[in-house]
Amino acid sequence: MDLTELLRRPEGKTLEFKRDLSSPDGVLRSVVAFANTAGGIVLIGVEDESHHVRGVADPLTLEERLANLIADRIEPRLVPDIEILPWRRTQVMALQVHPSPNRPCHLRRAGVDAGTYVRVGSTNRRADPEMIAELRRYARGEGFDEQPLPELDSEAIDFRVASESFAPVRKLTRRDLATLRLTVRYQGRSVPTVGGLLLFGRERGQHFPDAWIQVGRFAGTDKAQIIDHAELRAHPLAAIEQAIAFVQGHLRRGVEIGPVRRIDRWELPPVALREAIINAVVHADYSQRGAPIRIALYDDRLEVESPGLLPFGLTVEDLRQGISRLRNRVIGRVFHELGLIEQWGSGIQRITAACRAAGLAEPGLEEIGLRFRLTLPTTPGAAPELDPLDQAIVDLLSDGAGRTTAVIARHIDRTPRATRTRLAALVDRGLVREVGTGPRDPHRRYHLTKRP
Repeated sequence: MDLTELLRRPEGKTLEFKRDLSSPDGVLRSVVAFANTAGGIVLIGVEDESHHVRGVADPLTLEERLANLIADRIEPRLVPDIEILPWRRTQVMALQVHPSPNRPCHLRRAGVDAGTYVRVGSTNRRADPEMIAELRRYARGEGFDEQPLPELDSEAIDFRVASESFAPVRKLTRRDLATLRLTVRYQGRSVPTVGGLLLFGRERGQHFPDAWIQVGRFAGTDKAQIIDHAELRAHPLAAIEQAIAFVQGHLRRGVEIGPVRRIDRWELPPVALREAIINAVVHADYSQRGAPIRIALYDDRLEVESPGLLPFGLTVEDLRQGISRLRNRVIGRVFHELGLIEQWGSGIQRITAACRAAGLAEPGLEEIGLRFRLTLPTTPGAAPELDPLDQAIVDLLSDGAGRTTAVIARHIDRTPRATRTRLAALVDRGLVREVGTGPRDPHRRYHLTKRP
C-alpha cells in the first residue's frame, strides 16, 4: 500500500481519513459503508481536510483495539486487512475493507434497519428500506427487475407492443416471453416480472409511477429559466426515441452543403446522446420511489440523471475502464436482443470516444445523493482526436492540394475501399470535403476543410 499516493487523493467513495480513534463510531460506520458498497481504505492518523499526517501512538495496541471493535460491533463478521505504514518519524494505521459477500453489513447495536450504511461520494449514508432490500438481493445474486409480480397475470404484458418492438429483429412468440424472463412461473401460474411490466406492461404507470423520463431545456447554465419541458411516460423504447428527439430538437446544428452530400453537424455527437439515454434507462434503480430519469439540457452541457447508486462493487473509475455490472438483467437482455446495447460495459467508453472525436471533453460521471449523473459537455474544448491513419490523411492534405482516393490509399498503405471508408468518416466529421461531380467520379478529390 503506497501511503504517498493515498495522501495525494481526496476523500471519496473508497478512501477516508481519520485523525484518530478517539471516537470509533465514525470509523465503524465507514467500515460498514465500504463493506456494503465498493470496499475502501480508512487511514487513521491523517487529518481529513489538510491531509496532515499526525500519526498514531502505540500502533500495535491500536491495531488490536480496532480489530476487536470490528469483531464486536459489526455484523455479519468482517475481516479487513490492517497494516501499519511508516511515515517519517511516526506511523499511520491503514484499514482496507473488502466488499462483503454477506450484505447488508450493519452496526450490531443499532440493528439492520438503523445500522446499515452505504458510501455515497465521501460520506456514509444510512440505507433506507429500499436500499437494504437491494443489498439483500445483491447478496442472493438476484435483480429487482427479475422479481415476480404474483398479484398480476401474464395478460398484464401487452403482447402487441412487445411484438411490434421485436418486429425489426424477429417474430416474437408468447413462449419467448418466458425465455426473455418477461414472465416467470409462480406457484403454477405465469406472472409478469418487474422487468416485463416496466418494458411492456399495460398499466406500468400504476405499478411503477416513477418509471418515466423528465426532459427539459434551460436557458443559460442553471435551472433558473426553463425554455421547454416534457414528461415522457410511454413504454421505455418509445420514451428513449422521444427523449432523443426532444434533445436534438434543442441542440444547435450546422449544415454544410458539399458537392456530393449535405452534412449535418450536431452540437453533441448523436452516438453519445443515444448511449447516455439508453444507459440511464437500462441501469436505473426502479425500486426507488419519487425519482424519474431526468434529462436537462443547458447552454454548455447535457445532464442525464438516473435513480440509484452504481451497482454495488463498482466505482466511477471502473466505469471509465469499461468494467460494468448489469443491474436490470431482464431489461438488459431485451435491449441487447434489440441491438440497443452491444456488450456490457462498453457504453461509457463509446460515449467517451465520441466526445473525444468531436473535440469535446470527456463525460462527467458522479454519484449525487442516491442518483447517478452523466454530464456531456456541448462546448468544444479540445481538437478532435485522430488515430494515426486519419492524422496521416490530414497531414497529406494540409498543403491545400486535393488528392484522389488512389493517391491517399497509397500514402497510408491501405486499399481504396478501406480508404474511402476513412474519408467518408472524416467528411462526416467536417474535417475533409469532397470535390467532384458525384460519388462515382473517378477524378473526385478530397480537400482539408480545417486543421484539427
